[in-house]
Amino acid sequence: MCVEHKKVCMCGRNSASLQFRDEIMPEEVLEGLYCPVCAAAVRYDGESMIRDNGWIIKYDMDIVRFMQHKLPAVDATPGYLFDEGYCTWDGIYPTDRADSIRERAELAELARTDKRKYIERFKTWGINRMNRLAEEGWRKANEREQGKEPLQCEDDAGTGLRDMSEVRL
Repeated sequence: MCVEHKKVCMCGRNSASLQFRDEIMPEEVLEGLYCPVCAAAVRYDGESMIRDNGWIIKYDMDIVRFMQHKLPAVDATPGYLFDEGYCTWDGIYPTDRADSIRERAELAELARTDKRKYIERFKTWGINRMNRLAEEGWRKANEREQGKEPLQCEDDAGTGLRDMSEVRL
């Protein structure tokens, strides 16, 4: 089960949607969230932080050690927590969930007028979007190069785009 948690960065200028895989880690494991603006003033510590395209997530490693028995990894590093979804973006980047829902809703409008064109655009949209995000340097967008599919939650936003079998040509 994935529950969205929206957090504001330390400077208050930006926010991010996060997910905590299977709710194993409590929200308090997130000690700090820094957008590219406020991250500039942070001294990076690889033992408790992870960087992703200018953003920094700081984990409370005392909580991680306390909850370690619930994780399959022997040594839960910040990279492990992020990459395996225990405290990570809800999607590919901080605002991906909301952005992708909006983009898919725009595509859904096309399904009402030209279903063939909709299917073609939907296919290319996803591929082009992931390529663009990988080029921008988002960590999760580059997971495919490492042979790993990005962790995603179901689309419960009501866009109806999760199941292509509903589209009739």
